[in-house]
Amino acid sequence: MSNLLITGANGQLGSELRKLSAGYPHHRFFFTDVAELDITRPAAINDFLDGNGIRTVINCAAYTAVDKAEEAEQSAALINAEAVAHLALACNRRQAALIHISTDYVYDGRACIPYREEHPAAPLSAYGRTKLAGERAASSVAKHVILRTSWLYSAFGNNFVKTMLRLGRERESVNVVFDQTGTPTYAADLARCIMTVVEKDRENQFVPGVFHFSGEGVCSWYDFAHAVMRLAGLKCTVRPVETKDYPALAARPQYSVLNKARIKATYGVAIPHWSESLEQCLREIG
Repeated sequence: MSNLLITGANGQLGSELRKLSAGYPHHRFFFTDVAELDITRPAAINDFLDGNGIRTVINCAAYTAVDKAEEAEQSAALINAEAVAHLALACNRRQAALIHISTDYVYDGRACIPYREEHPAAPLSAYGRTKLAGERAASSVAKHVILRTSWLYSAFGNNFVKTMLRLGRERESVNVVFDQTGTPTYAADLARCIMTVVEKDRENQFVPGVFHFSGEGVCSWYDFAHAVMRLAGLKCTVRPVETKDYPALAARPQYSVLNKARIKATYGVAIPHWSESLEQCLREIG
């Protein structure tokens, strides 16, 4: 029996891990959000890890309000960087593993081929900077896996897919940028990837490092929105617009396709095409 702590458990990824947990009776899961565990307080972390014999921490907690972070970078850094440093220190003291979730926003989006993990990070936004700082903190743990992902969505919480479904029912048309390219990631797929890493650790096959995980394939936000409307049977017209026509406080990487060769080779992870996962999510939403 291995004891696992999941932080940020009320978010999209934490909710998917909660669903999966029933299939892993040989693990004991501790699902926490800020009400149960404030990860900005080192004493609270130490007490929780000691009191529950935690051997693996899966950090799903994050400040994800990308535009708001431009005006509140200190608040974003508190969750995305400082709290990660506290978790890292606590894990190192106990020789526990840390699985930390990061983002494609650590890149500047100026590449033209999928990003490999070793590509230099150059975030354009406060959100990206604080997440990169969190990566650096997490990498101090002897047993760490950092998973960079992109365009996360699920049947839980607020996300692009659910926004498109709502707008598709309310409007005749919607404008979506077509000059930002990446890959949508179904949180359920990422949750399964995380549990693959956890199981490899149980088999003494844990390989530390930075890994990329997103859906297979490539699309623009426009393509993604168009697929949502089509698969959901909505008549709303999706109109392509340029980023400059959709002003936002934070700069987004225009190209953030991730190369997943390392996670597939190292952990044997199978990744579905983003469109297949989208169909599955829409069935889940109903």
